[in-house]
Amino acid sequence: MDSRPDIFDRARRARHRDRMLPAFADHDFLYRAMLDELLDRLRDVQRDLPEALVIGCPDGSARAALEAMGKRVACADPGFLAARAAGGVQVDEDALPFADDSFDLVIACGTLDSVNDLPGALILMRRVLRPDGLMLAAFAGAGSLPRLKAALLAAEGDRPGQHVHPQVDVRSAGDLLSRAGFAMPVADGDMLTIRYGDVVRLMHDLRGMGASNALATRPPGLTRDVLMRAAGHFSDAADPDGRTAEQIAIVYLSGWKPDPSQAGPARRGSATVSLAAALKGKE
Repeated sequence: MDSRPDIFDRARRARHRDRMLPAFADHDFLYRAMLDELLDRLRDVQRDLPEALVIGCPDGSARAALEAMGKRVACADPGFLAARAAGGVQVDEDALPFADDSFDLVIACGTLDSVNDLPGALILMRRVLRPDGLMLAAFAGAGSLPRLKAALLAAEGDRPGQHVHPQVDVRSAGDLLSRAGFAMPVADGDMLTIRYGDVVRLMHDLRGMGASNALATRPPGLTRDVLMRAAGHFSDAADPDGRTAEQIAIVYLSGWKPDPSQAGPARRGSATVSLAAALKGKE
């Protein structure tokens, strides 16, 4: 058993997921961007992958899109009410309750940035896939919210608190995919820019998408004075039109569960033409 303390408070994380549900459609731009990209990548795959698991179900859009592709879909979410609304089960990604070799496709959209054991979660996602099954994931990564971080740091002075979750960069995520045993692992990223008139609206969006602070060790609450100073620093970074450009770095992952049918590197010594002869033929 892993005895390391949790980075994130699992119960608080679940409450944040449930709290966002009633007004999620007003704050769903990040989830929508990630899901649309994952579905586009899935459409490029020339395989049926009929049995799908979706992790992260704040609304019914992922299920509807996959069912329109002819797939049978199971849903799971870290939030109890979110899972129930999707007709699924509540899960922590690093403790998936599904049997090995249960699905052909696993899509994890928008939740892996706050899982306690990301390497363990990736291993479990590989295990629940059938051989030659596909995993697709997207989450907010390192480099996200630079304006908010800078504003809070400046506002709190010499004793800043950690108000934004620790984040994983693309390179580290790719390394984790390989360590988790995925074949043909791919990690890449994109940057989403959103422009805000004030920092309070940004914080409102984060709360509305379930991205409030869920750290197990919480920093002191933000006082009114700190918030006012942060708002001033955030506004100082505004463009001439008075709006500040904030950014969210999105990490995309894909990998296949290994299967003997997959293409692989040629066996050492199996070449029929030497490198010297091949190069000579090009002279």
